Amino acid sequence: QAQLQESGPGLVKPSQTLSLTCIVSDVSITTTYSAWSWVRQPPGKGLEWMGFITSDGTTYYGPSLKSRTSISRDTSNNQFSLHLTSVTPEDTAVYYCARGGFQTWSAWGQGTRVTVSS
Repeated sequence: QAQLQESGPGLVKPSQTLSLTCIVSDVSITTTYSAWSWVRQPPGKGLEWMGFITSDGTTYYGPSLKSRTSISRDTSNNQFSLHLTSVTPEDTAVYYCARGGFQTWSAWGQGTRVTVSS
């Protein structure tokens, strides 16, 4: 079972780039056929899948955030990262990393709250 832990700033200013990292333990992110997602939950709203990166480094993004989102990985440290550009207060949310692709998540990080405010 994979263990995941998000890290990153809790406060980001509008127009800046939000960057978060997910450190994975017990399972390699290069495990064949594995996928690793970022999911967020704004206050009072449901889960929103942002995108995922596969074991071979291919990325897929949700349509609503595709133009502002990128996911990268560091295989030597078994971690993957989220970068969300040009943030606004509407990007305030709890951000989760998870094992799995679109709506097929089998393990989650505890989540990290990010507030976008000046």
